[in-house]
Amino acid sequence: MCRFTILLAGIGMAAIVTSCAESTVVSPGEGHGKSDRRPNHLIGETSPYLLQHAYNPVQWYPWGSEAFEKAQKENKPIFLSIGYSSCHWCHVMERESFESDEIAAILNNKFISIKVDREERPGVDAIYMKAVQMLTGSGGWPLSVFLTPDLRPFFGGTYFPPEDMYGRPGFKSLLTQVAKVWEEQNADVLKDATRLTEALKQREEVPPGSGSLNESALKDAVSGLETQFDPVWGGFGRAPKFPPSAGIGLLLRDFRGTGNAKILEMVTHTLDKMAQGGMYDQLGGGFHRYSVDHEWLVPHFEKMLYDNALLSSSYTDAYLVTGDDWYRRIAREVMDYVLNEMRDNTGGFHSAEDADSEGVEGKYYVWSKGEIDKTLGAGDSKLFCEYFGVSEEGNFEEHNILNIPVSAARFAEEHKLKQGELLKRIDLLREKLVPERAKRIAPGRDDKILVSWNALMISSLARGYQVFGEKRFLEGAEKAAQHILTRMMNGSQLRHTFRGDKASVDGYLDDYGNLINALIDLYEADFNPDRIAVAEKLVEQMKDLFWDGTSGGFFFTSGKHDNLLVRTKPYFDGSTPSGNAVAAKACLRLGRVTGKKEYVELAEKTLEVFSTVINSYPSACHNLVAVADAYLSPSTEIVVVGKKGAKDTEEMLRAVRGTYNPNRVVALLDTASDGRMDTPLFEGRNSVGGVATAYVCENYACKKPMTDAAELATFLREKKFRGQPDG
Repeated sequence: MCRFTILLAGIGMAAIVTSCAESTVVSPGEGHGKSDRRPNHLIGETSPYLLQHAYNPVQWYPWGSEAFEKAQKENKPIFLSIGYSSCHWCHVMERESFESDEIAAILNNKFISIKVDREERPGVDAIYMKAVQMLTGSGGWPLSVFLTPDLRPFFGGTYFPPEDMYGRPGFKSLLTQVAKVWEEQNADVLKDATRLTEALKQREEVPPGSGSLNESALKDAVSGLETQFDPVWGGFGRAPKFPPSAGIGLLLRDFRGTGNAKILEMVTHTLDKMAQGGMYDQLGGGFHRYSVDHEWLVPHFEKMLYDNALLSSSYTDAYLVTGDDWYRRIAREVMDYVLNEMRDNTGGFHSAEDADSEGVEGKYYVWSKGEIDKTLGAGDSKLFCEYFGVSEEGNFEEHNILNIPVSAARFAEEHKLKQGELLKRIDLLREKLVPERAKRIAPGRDDKILVSWNALMISSLARGYQVFGEKRFLEGAEKAAQHILTRMMNGSQLRHTFRGDKASVDGYLDDYGNLINALIDLYEADFNPDRIAVAEKLVEQMKDLFWDGTSGGFFFTSGKHDNLLVRTKPYFDGSTPSGNAVAAKACLRLGRVTGKKEYVELAEKTLEVFSTVINSYPSACHNLVAVADAYLSPSTEIVVVGKKGAKDTEEMLRAVRGTYNPNRVVALLDTASDGRMDTPLFEGRNSVGGVATAYVCENYACKKPMTDAAELATFLREKKFRGQPDG
């Protein structure tokens, strides 16, 4: 432990660690009675989170050379505060400390203060979060870090109360002590900063690759999920419970290979309980961030774009595997929620909706029984309240979070109703409550558009169109992709964020990787060959910007991301798939659809670099395990030859799209167009008898061509499990 940390810990200066989850978006100057203040240096930023702080008395700077040069010139330590717009405790600390003239005076006199939106600059956040975790053993947001003028961390924590309390000094006392130690023991502080920085660099070193991928990695990851599985409420581990999208994907992969009913039961039970719980918005659709309890009842009420992108894909896959219309219903509701509530007028998708409204967490979403009775009337209210678990006493702070205590099938049986009839009645009642809820003050919204999260949503919508055949999903995906390609891309270089008609911050690894995957999903939806051409340009750019030519693997940041202590190589999953997982997946898929070996080899090299991680820690890198399984498993290539949009061609495509196979690529050879993708998949492919014809190949060894859609559907459904011959 650093000497400086020991000094502060010895006088009780440890941070109060708080994991941030919810907040209210406040417009610049709003809510503080200080709108007559002169703005600080954040006023020219586009991030809603930064603009919320633009009228603080703290003289905040954005991350950049102006602040760094000032710190070096004046030899002052930097106070770095990192948060995001839907973070409740970030805004608590703002109200308590950053709006305090007394605290602001200390910060302005003794420090150079920098404010960062973690969603806008995830590379900065990742480095300093790891530093605080190394110093304190845990982390969270708001992240509060003290740096030397050359950006080396020497102390940090999360949320600090403004004044001394419960035997702990407050933020004001901490600032005074840090400033004193900086001035009186500067040499020691700098030594500690050097040691911590070196430790950070060592921590980022990837364990040497074993040289081979262990085919049991998928099984090991599945075994880990089985050990953690909650057989009563679904999900994995104890509260708080986060949506396990990556785990669901691995379990479905394993089920496809084994047919093990117990594996599928873990998937369906978890998806059922999440969709029946309060974590799901039973009126408006869409999932909240996570559940604070093990029952999925009480959520942190913010809604994130990436969660809804990943979960709508999970429910789409579950529908393909089971044919259960319940999963189709949830997937469609989530996609419609995003299209209706989170879409910008540019076509892109906003980042998040807050948990709070009117300063109260969840107020927009909860109900009293009296409110429902008044809106629906006694008879309808009785059915609605029984179905959604509404009571006079409530289940959350004397109010009700709508949830479904028993399944629709069981409820219908108990009430002697047909399930379809029940759901129609429930939907009609929901439609009456939605406009009533809309009269309330809605939660704030972070309306910046991020490439990486938008790409995840584009993939989900494109796949939603493929599976459900509803054109609004394809149109939504196409418009979002068009926004990115026309407003957030310069040549083949991406910008990470967009707001106020301005794209800013150089793109990160997951921007490129997720967008390449999204373009492939879009190609498999509309078969526009330009999608693949753009994806190829992006892969080349991704390799140039992020590939480590010495040790292999992809860095998260490019050399253009200035002033970063460490270039990290993300391989463990967080709330979204790791950067190296999405990059390897993109390379593998693009290589298989174009037939270009160099892309597959790039995926192979990436997997080799992280082979020790995949083999030794599969439970921490589910997405890398999934890519490794896709690489090791037989690939399925399906080419449909026919006129695009013709009835027989569409029937063939419906047969293909109605089955679950995460390792397949699908291409259309349009007989009515000269413009086509350049790929060996099309070599020697012709329609038979002038009708739409399907070619199904495994590792490029092909079955006889099929011209009957029903025969094709049967063949794909009955295809044997992994490792078994096709007979």
